[in-house]
Amino acid sequence: MAKGEDALLRKKNKKLRKKNNRSSSAVSAKVAAVIAAKKRRKAGKRRLCQGMCFSLPTPDDPFNDRGGKEEFKAEATKKKTCSKPKDEIVCLNGKSADGTRSAVGGRNISRKLSDLQKENESIMAKNNLRQKCIINTERKDIEMAHHPSAQSHDYDISEFPSKFAFWCLNSIENALRHGDAYTDGEGNSFFLNPWGLEFLKCYSTGKDLMETSGTSATTEQIAWTISGAADTFVRKEKEGLSFAGPFLLFIVPSQEKAVQVRTVCKPLKSVGIHTVSIHPGASLDHQIQGLKTCEPEFLVSTPERLLELVSMKAIDISGVSMLVIDGLNTICSSGHTETIKSIKNCISGNPHVVIFNDCFSHVSIPVVQYLLTGSICRLSLNNSITSLSSCISQSVEVCTSEEDKVVKSIEVLDQFQSKHTHNSYMLYILRKDVKCHKLVKTLESKGCSISLNFDAASLNDSEDSDSKAVVSVIDLEQISSTDIGTYDVVVLPSFVPSLDTYVHILTKMARQSVNGVLHSFLTKEDADLAASLIAVLEQCGQNVPQTLQDLHNTSNMLED
Repeated sequence: MAKGEDALLRKKNKKLRKKNNRSSSAVSAKVAAVIAAKKRRKAGKRRLCQGMCFSLPTPDDPFNDRGGKEEFKAEATKKKTCSKPKDEIVCLNGKSADGTRSAVGGRNISRKLSDLQKENESIMAKNNLRQKCIINTERKDIEMAHHPSAQSHDYDISEFPSKFAFWCLNSIENALRHGDAYTDGEGNSFFLNPWGLEFLKCYSTGKDLMETSGTSATTEQIAWTISGAADTFVRKEKEGLSFAGPFLLFIVPSQEKAVQVRTVCKPLKSVGIHTVSIHPGASLDHQIQGLKTCEPEFLVSTPERLLELVSMKAIDISGVSMLVIDGLNTICSSGHTETIKSIKNCISGNPHVVIFNDCFSHVSIPVVQYLLTGSICRLSLNNSITSLSSCISQSVEVCTSEEDKVVKSIEVLDQFQSKHTHNSYMLYILRKDVKCHKLVKTLESKGCSISLNFDAASLNDSEDSDSKAVVSVIDLEQISSTDIGTYDVVVLPSFVPSLDTYVHILTKMARQSVNGVLHSFLTKEDADLAASLIAVLEQCGQNVPQTLQDLHNTSNMLED
């Protein structure tokens, strides 16, 4: 019986399929796997193992059987949705469920973050230190996913660094190296920068930061600071907060520095964090028009141009949440001290302040004290006396007798008690080889909390006293075992026998304040240390009293 046309066509198609199968089998297994993965990717399908790699288990899908996909819902039950934390719900138009602008200002950050997670897995292999940080973050995310109160969890700055912060840092580094904008430290990753690791510790505390290394911000330091600001901005946006003006204000001393900071911030545009640079190099009308058409999340500006635009109401900086000032001494030396104070007054609330100062001289110290009013973190990898003693005033007086030292030591106490704040502490360091019974009795009569056997209990009891500042007294031998970093004011009624001890006290006190004062009282018996003390004062940019200089000259005359 003759075969029909349909049977002949099926036979012909069968031969073609066999031929195609033979030709496709000629490729290697590796190429075939790539082709198959590409087909699955285009079809929107992935293997189960791939789903496990790119998604985490949830309470609704503890074994991740769905590979991170939502459960299929019939049209009748369309209103039922999979339970999901509110801060993870982001619509395609860039707005959250409550109608506020999302963290990327009209872009879908949830899709971006899923891609960032894939890229982070390859970044983790760069160094072991960063790998440990990311593993700890992943463990924290998994624990939160299974925790009953995971949906109501509020992200705070203590969770820094996150995967997003590391992605920002990696994107900045790749962009700078690709564009030849970064030439220093070739071959060294930003993640291995020791300053950045210290920055993580300080930034995670939420306190204001003061960089005391004595230089302006480098490219690596700017990158770490910008990544921390971007991470905080995204977290706050996910919490539902909206910002009418810029989130970050980065003050720079010159146009060249503004261009450098703008270059570092530019890679973050891919996730919707826009940066605008304002400086005298461009016309004022052009910058006003640009600010009208753009709502930047980060603003980089010189102080004089910024204040000019604020006075014209071209930009609103009242809602700035983070203020970074680079090259403060250069700005103050240029005559913009009052400009910086005016900018700070335009910001409502209590922004997170980070200061990079190229030289802590007597010109910039009052401005630093005006900007940093609360508890701070000092950040520096420079172990010089000048760096460690930044913003600490050294008051040196030469007394005629032991009674004169007691009188002046009590005067320092009276001044401290008259203007002390809630978190101010004072410490007297006495010497056993010098009689000080009169001073101790006088301090007791003034109602001070004194503990010659310094312990934590007495300090805690004194903190609970009626609004009195904590005044403690210890022996000089207890310096090595006492944490003097919390004391803003330290008094040496009898000068220390060695200048190394003086330097130790100077570089260890007032670690959480910019209002540190070290009072020292000398007599003619301390003439041998006058020359070394003068050298320390000059090195730190402090004034050398004429009485101390005379004491030094007298000792030289006696030696001759």
